[in-house]
Amino acid sequence: MRGARVAVLTGAGVSTDSGIPDYRGEGAPVRTPMTVQAFLASENSRKRYWAGSHLGWRSFGSARPNIGHLALAKLEAGGVVSGVVTQNVDGLHRRAGSRHVVELHGSMDRVLCLSCGQHYARQAIADRLTELNPEIDLGTTIRLAPDGDVQVDDVEAMAIPACTVCGGVLKPDVVFFGEFVPADIFKAAASLVQSAEVLLVAGSSLVVNSGMRLIEQARRRRLPIIVVNRGITKGDSRAVVKIDAGASETLTAMAEALLE
Repeated sequence: MRGARVAVLTGAGVSTDSGIPDYRGEGAPVRTPMTVQAFLASENSRKRYWAGSHLGWRSFGSARPNIGHLALAKLEAGGVVSGVVTQNVDGLHRRAGSRHVVELHGSMDRVLCLSCGQHYARQAIADRLTELNPEIDLGTTIRLAPDGDVQVDDVEAMAIPACTVCGGVLKPDVVFFGEFVPADIFKAAASLVQSAEVLLVAGSSLVVNSGMRLIEQARRRRLPIIVVNRGITKGDSRAVVKIDAGASETLTAMAEALLE
């Protein structure tokens, strides 16, 4: 990594020290994620999604960058890291100070109207949900998922806001299960890998296809691939170095060594 342009691909394991759980790590909650097909097909599914997402937003939205996020921002400022491609939707890389961030799966702090394309700040929609559903108990003990969702079963009385411009359906500006990463977003991520000399993967099991597509691009260009993750990943066989350790402490150690 020393003297090289390093592109970084991050996953949920980078954010666990910020209080956001991993999808597949030890102790990860067993859950059935919302698919885009279910979200679009049924108002009851949209009610269930927004009820759980609203309950989780207070914790998810208040999460703070950890030392791993800060280390990557320092590595970028120091000229080592050329940019970060993240599979996370928590916005923590931006909040840590990373400037060149490609959010493959979007970000939970934005909401999109599926009819007219109007964007909203997530907090504005959260305020509307609270006004429409004052009985929602935000003091309830919850178990947060990596996408900020919480399992809620009784949603019959849930009221969900519509777009104030056209009355259309609102959806967080994230890629749901069953959706494709937008072509322009993936192109930006691929461009970052194409211009790099090393690919560093941190905190990802690489189960999601979009991440593995970037790994394959790096492999075809014969870039050295470094994987930092607790447990096995789908990219281990392609890595020249595999570090089985936590992302936060490893990224911090890298920043200390490379910026000394």
